[in-house]
Amino acid sequence: MTELKRLSSQAIPNALERAIRYRLLNEPVQAESICLDILEVEPTHQKALVTLLLALTEQFDQRLAKSFAEAQKVIPSLDDEYKRVYYEGLIFERRANYHLRHGGPGVGEIAYDWYHRAMGCYEKAMEMRPSGNDESILRWNSCARIIERHPQVKPAPEPDFHPMLE
Repeated sequence: MTELKRLSSQAIPNALERAIRYRLLNEPVQAESICLDILEVEPTHQKALVTLLLALTEQFDQRLAKSFAEAQKVIPSLDDEYKRVYYEGLIFERRANYHLRHGGPGVGEIAYDWYHRAMGCYEKAMEMRPSGNDESILRWNSCARIIERHPQVKPAPEPDFHPMLE
């Protein structure tokens, strides 16, 4: 592999701005690359970590399993518990959205499971959110509304199991 060029620490603010812009232009692969360059120089840069996580979730349509796993690997690097719980919920919510968009057999139950996981994270985040930060409430409400609007998004039925008596 070709050796990558190293970003200067002075270039980080502009590079981060560019990564955010690429995300807004629906170019998450480019945003991911820039974030990786920033993190090579400053491995704990919180805004670059969050931008990387978001860029990875925006690639679920192209490579779900790999992007999902990579996004989850970012979570432990976030510097506070609120962010870790909130962004884990966001990863789960975006995975639910992926399944709902792509359809297929049992997709409603699969999406419901991911929305339910996301809502659990958002509930935890609500308990520890900073004053005036209601992001987790907004996300929880969004998941609840999606579940309400899509009748196929529902929990899997309980198995109809009857043990045999001897």
